[in-house]
Amino acid sequence: MTDFRRLTGLFVAASVAALSLVLSTPFASAQQPDRGDEPGLVADDAYQLDPEWQKQVVYFRTTEPPGTIIVSTAERHLYLVQPGGRAIRYGIGVGRDGFQWQGLVTITNKKEWPDWTPPPEMIQRQPYLPRFMAGGPGNPLGARAMYLGTTVYRIHGTNRPDTIGTKVSSGCFRLVNNDVADLYDRVPVGTKVVIRQKPEL
Repeated sequence: MTDFRRLTGLFVAASVAALSLVLSTPFASAQQPDRGDEPGLVADDAYQLDPEWQKQVVYFRTTEPPGTIIVSTAERHLYLVQPGGRAIRYGIGVGRDGFQWQGLVTITNKKEWPDWTPPPEMIQRQPYLPRFMAGGPGNPLGARAMYLGTTVYRIHGTNRPDTIGTKVSSGCFRLVNNDVADLYDRVPVGTKVVIRQKPEL
């Protein structure tokens, strides 16, 4: 009986150790930084976007008036509606699974080379992030930021151009710095922004 109890105890201890290892894996991966939220990394200006994500004028059917921004999370494109059934289309990085959203907001503020103050929710997930970072080439918000309503979300640049066209962020929409600067110059504060998770039919 003693041997049986000893073997049973060893089995339970091994099972607990194995379970602890399995449970620890997701927590370890959860501590990995959001791709693109990497302070101090300077964007590679020579990086070439895939043609799918490069800025271009496209035919675009919508009932929204010219000047409206439409974000299609599913397509990973941002459209700036133009007259004549066209739009300027930009490739973007969008929220990863579980961090995508939709709604109707306006641009409430615009900043060049914005400072970065990660919100408390991001700090809780990634406690090693800086509490504040001044604007500049190594800032994850990139060259420009347009603030969306009263949310913590922004349309902004990036120091990781290789993340354009992917689902990477905590809910913001990122463009390469040249594209975000182009969009920034085209839209004023008060611009209507429609965020959709599915393409318009």
